[in-house]
Amino acid sequence: MKDEVLIIVFPSVFSKNKTNSLITNIKKVLRIQNQKFRKVRKEGDVITVEADDPVFASSAINTLFGIKGVAIAKQVTNDFESIVNGISKVAKDIFLKGERFLLQVEGDAKGFTTKDVELAATSSVIEKTVGMGIKPGTSKKYDRKLYVCLTKLNAYICIYYDNGLGGVPNNSQNEEIICCVFDELSAVSCLETIKQGFDVKIIVCYNKDLELLHLVKIVNQIICRTVKPKINLDFYKICNNKKLAPLLLTEITSKILIRIASTSGIKRISFSTSPLIYPIDFAENLTGQAFDKNLIPYFPLSGLDDNVFESAKEIGLEKYLGNIKKLGNIKFHNSKQPTKIIERIVNESIMNKKTVAVNIGPNNVHEILDEVRLDG
Repeated sequence: MKDEVLIIVFPSVFSKNKTNSLITNIKKVLRIQNQKFRKVRKEGDVITVEADDPVFASSAINTLFGIKGVAIAKQVTNDFESIVNGISKVAKDIFLKGERFLLQVEGDAKGFTTKDVELAATSSVIEKTVGMGIKPGTSKKYDRKLYVCLTKLNAYICIYYDNGLGGVPNNSQNEEIICCVFDELSAVSCLETIKQGFDVKIIVCYNKDLELLHLVKIVNQIICRTVKPKINLDFYKICNNKKLAPLLLTEITSKILIRIASTSGIKRISFSTSPLIYPIDFAENLTGQAFDKNLIPYFPLSGLDDNVFESAKEIGLEKYLGNIKKLGNIKFHNSKQPTKIIERIVNESIMNKKTVAVNIGPNNVHEILDEVRLDG
């Protein structure tokens, strides 16, 4: 038994043809978080990572998109006896007294079946843990799952496994897109845009100074998903003395996005509207406005349902889920303002632009706030 502890990365379904991008991102995020590593390489359907600190490195890797799961695993040679002995040793080290376990073996079995390994290893685990009361469970009832992945050369016995975020690797589309964060739903939309593989330019729009801290905290959760050591954030204060209705706020921020994109060379816009929440004619109108400027509109939330709440949790918005749920209950009455008034608000907001350069790290919130409020 080699007894090596490695990190095993399982690409998501739609990332299996983008593993080179995923490997690049793994190296990037480890360097950004100062995690030392030796090798990152593809082996069969998985990616193996040799890192000095597997626990912290695996945690860093699992902030990336394009991943089904990340495991810390012991490596043994892919032969029947080594696998069974390796499983027994790991089980003896990590199982607790009285636990029911589920053993799952998948991958390239040579000269035997994965079921053969499961049966032999289960028997061996029971034999080597006599007196601990450890018993095999079922797929519906177990305390601990032990997952084993077989490649052509090796077997990886997972000591710890954590589910990934799915999607495709960050920046794997090799296309830039602009999105706006102005509330909780738009933040989720921005996250979904990153999850779909775009290189995202983020702008932040706020109406009142009281909103700024809230939005900066949200954006701080998003920028760490961009896999960049530095990022520029553009802030626009919407010049209006009254609290804006959700539909009007979305219309104004969308027009700001269109204006910025049409003058910056970015051809793609990510709109945070969804036919599940907003009137369909509203989204169609935004689409027409984008096409009129030769821009390409995207609607990352168009197919989302209750999954929007899981996406919100990914960026630490658990306590704000109620605000997103409220949008689903809103009956969007006619809050339309005259075109001249909206255009004036958009023009004044763009004039108030402030750009903040951020070195991504743990203390971003106060640094960003200080820069935005400087001379404000």
